[in-house]
Amino acid sequence: MNSPVWPVGGLDPVLEALQEQYLPQIADYDIEGLLCDARLGRSAIVSSFGAESVVLLHYVSRIVPDIDVLFIDTHKHFRATLEYRDTVVRALDLNLVNVEPDLAELAKEDPYGSLFNIDANMCCTLRKVFPLQDALLGYGSWVSGRKRFQSSTRSAIPVLERDIDKIKVNPLTLWSKHDIENYFIEHDLPRHPLEAKGYPSIGCQPCTRTVKPGEDIRAGRWAGTPDKTECGLHIGPDGNFARKKQEGRRG
Repeated sequence: MNSPVWPVGGLDPVLEALQEQYLPQIADYDIEGLLCDARLGRSAIVSSFGAESVVLLHYVSRIVPDIDVLFIDTHKHFRATLEYRDTVVRALDLNLVNVEPDLAELAKEDPYGSLFNIDANMCCTLRKVFPLQDALLGYGSWVSGRKRFQSSTRSAIPVLERDIDKIKVNPLTLWSKHDIENYFIEHDLPRHPLEAKGYPSIGCQPCTRTVKPGEDIRAGRWAGTPDKTECGLHIGPDGNFARKKQEGRRG
């Protein structure tokens, strides 16, 4: 299936039709129907296998059992995350697709593996954004686990949005922390081992620290780079400026 291009003028009849059918109002939405709609094309879950990831994986894989799960192996993850990934994949019988950065590109741009100390944005670009863009070429849509309660920068994310030529679905965006915790208990889901050690949000090891009492749950991500709050996978619906710059550098 060929993915549609971003509509001229920002009009998006496909999103509008899906919104009207499955998300008519905030108290009345049908995520199951949305995830099964043929207009999404071939879909994949993109998962970091972080602290809350298993909830999304369990929830969506029960609706779309054969969905691919894309894990971006940045080569900078905590060992505990890789072990947890394997545990969850076995427990839920997931169709895992490991996505990795281009080794030649890493050798050229980050030969010492320390780019995160110099330019965290470019490190994420090389190790996350470029690999995911390549991995999503065969898909018409993708599913993320972002939720509004996670941080102030995520407080207005929609359930359904456009990500350049893909449709992106955020099924848990309106869930509360209480909803997440109840789901863990109800389905007896395994917890990430680092969560109990003070990591409520878990990314790459060099750029993730524990969170202090009273801090935003994502405060431990890129704590040494105050202006950075996202890795670059979740920015803008229309090929934002940062991504265009990245594509230009890559070419």
